[in-house]
Amino acid sequence: MGGFGRLRRAAGRLGGSSEGRALILLYHRVAKLRTDPWGLAVTPRRFAEHLEVLRERANPVQLGELSRTLGDGGLPDRSVVVTFDDGYLDNLLNAKPLLERFVVPATVFVASGFIGQEREFWWDELDRLLLQPGTLPERVQLAVDGKTYDWELGEAAEYTREDFQLHRGWKAWTESQTPRQQLYTALYDLLRPLGAAERRRKVAEVRTWRVDGLGRRPRHRPLSVEEIGRLREGDLVEVGAHTVNHPLLSEVPSAVQRREIRQSKARLEEILGHDVSSFAYPYGKTADYGAETVDLVRRAGFACACSTVTGVVRRSSDPFQLPRFWVRNCSGERLATQLDRWFEL
Repeated sequence: MGGFGRLRRAAGRLGGSSEGRALILLYHRVAKLRTDPWGLAVTPRRFAEHLEVLRERANPVQLGELSRTLGDGGLPDRSVVVTFDDGYLDNLLNAKPLLERFVVPATVFVASGFIGQEREFWWDELDRLLLQPGTLPERVQLAVDGKTYDWELGEAAEYTREDFQLHRGWKAWTESQTPRQQLYTALYDLLRPLGAAERRRKVAEVRTWRVDGLGRRPRHRPLSVEEIGRLREGDLVEVGAHTVNHPLLSEVPSAVQRREIRQSKARLEEILGHDVSSFAYPYGKTADYGAETVDLVRRAGFACACSTVTGVVRRSSDPFQLPRFWVRNCSGERLATQLDRWFEL
């Protein structure tokens, strides 16, 4: 922490070559997790460091403010927006108190179909079922889109605490090292493009494989209706839409896209009692949605939408395809270095 303190004292006034540019930062969770295969979580300690850096080296603003002033250059130099995707419970329990301490605004994009659900998001449930200590059958199979997939687990059917400790730091974008990891990535790739109802059925099948082991993890669940209201209290945190069922929009028909987009907005507005003006595309890469999706978002009445494409926001940026930088569980000092580099892009 000593080096971080020196960095803060050395931070100069805001300004420089970043004029006319802004950054949108993407987070998902503020929590300390046993496993995190997609790198979704930043620990509370690290998040506090991040917010301190943003107060010292940037100008935190609301996404709505960025959207309103995007075309006229009215934002302060080195403006930064903090966003969260999905709508996890820890956005309220862990993130909001830190946002309030450092007076940093944020937007939480909520997938409305998961509100109040006791189960975890499906990608987290795969983690619980496959990557936590416990027992699976030696051979498992799953039929998807008319094709049956088989996996032989062998000795990996029994996943001991020693196995877990050895492999708990694995990330899903790296090469799989064990049969359990291979099964996780294979199932993720198979389930991601499915429709919501079919995916729920397939996850329920996978759930039956588990012989014993870790039960539901309450702190991994999505927000409830009451908790969304508490998240919004104080006007520091905005709530945006993130579809109903978090589909891969490029893989579903136009009518389903329209329903996912419009119903997510309507449901959140019903809960909050006011307009919901911002949207984030699930997964959010250019291959995950198309021009038709962008048009559907615009016509649904949103003022802006965020992707997960990496980039700096400029006056010329499309307000319905705003880029974001995904922030990992790095130190405050590391984030400060990244901010300077990103603003120079």
